[in-house]
Amino acid sequence: MQEKMKTRQYVEVNGRKILLRPKVNFEIDENGYYRRQKNRFTEHFGTKLHPIEKDRYILFWSKGCAWSNRVVIVITLLGLEETIKTEVVDWSENEDLGWEFVNSPSHINAETGAQFLSELYYNTDPEYLGRTTVPAIVDYKTNTIVNNDFRFLTNYLETEFREYHMENAPDLYPYELRKQIDDMNEWLYVNVNDAIYRTCFANSVEAYNEGYNTFFSALDALDDRLSEQRFLLGDYVMDSDIRLYSTLVRMDLNYLRHIGPSKRRLVDYKNLWEYCRELYQIPAFSSNTYFQELAAVGDKRFKFNPYYDMVVPQTDYEKIWSDPTNRCALSKRDKGIFLKEGRFS
Repeated sequence: MQEKMKTRQYVEVNGRKILLRPKVNFEIDENGYYRRQKNRFTEHFGTKLHPIEKDRYILFWSKGCAWSNRVVIVITLLGLEETIKTEVVDWSENEDLGWEFVNSPSHINAETGAQFLSELYYNTDPEYLGRTTVPAIVDYKTNTIVNNDFRFLTNYLETEFREYHMENAPDLYPYELRKQIDDMNEWLYVNVNDAIYRTCFANSVEAYNEGYNTFFSALDALDDRLSEQRFLLGDYVMDSDIRLYSTLVRMDLNYLRHIGPSKRRLVDYKNLWEYCRELYQIPAFSSNTYFQELAAVGDKRFKFNPYYDMVVPQTDYEKIWSDPTNRCALSKRDKGIFLKEGRFS
């Protein structure tokens, strides 16, 4: 869809020439369907240009972004915090400027010297016309973006950074199950992860119905699946579970207020709700889940003020999500819920 943007518009901020961020609506086709832009930066790690080493890479991510959330959960689970730095970005006060390093002193990222993520995008590719998106891993020795491919970034961390995984790190992407995981991830992307955005950004009734029906049909199928097994692919937490969690944890607090009357809430799905709570109770998940931020994400025009201004601040979501589950009874073996690297059997 980038052909819709023919000219570049710049603005000067603190002496910096910043390219204005295009609106999401440039990804809406003539029939009102949201067609997500392709990820531009998809380089692997471990090459001559992008060696795997410490003190070289930083992940920029947003607490409210589901695509970002899955990456930081994996980094925490694998113990990669000392190998890959992370920094939370947020919207600039002028939303046309996109993501800004608002949590850095003077809003300047120490590793790159940039104030806005767009500076690094266009430093990497001056011809880039798309939205600047997170997650994005940047090589701060060259001030270029290596990868913003949210669909596969967790897989790179699980495989290409293996030598830096902590001792006894879980194997989230075991070689013997990769075909099954890849198939599940593709199905999740089309039917769950992206379907909810196709619903939110739909610009026609036809497009809305496609996204809505796809999303809720998938949740029905997943709820049935999880009635007989503990996690998506059996007894162990895999990469696919992290992807599903990152969408579902946003469902009741955020997504549903954008799509109007909802078929069901997450808490109305017996098995999905217990499954998500069990994942939340794993420290790497709960420490990277920010309920108040999730409730605040989005255009204020869609905000139901009585609920989101009064009920949310007074609700102890950590307590609700920490209610114990009995899903351990679904395991076929009593060996924990993470598969250790090199110990698949």
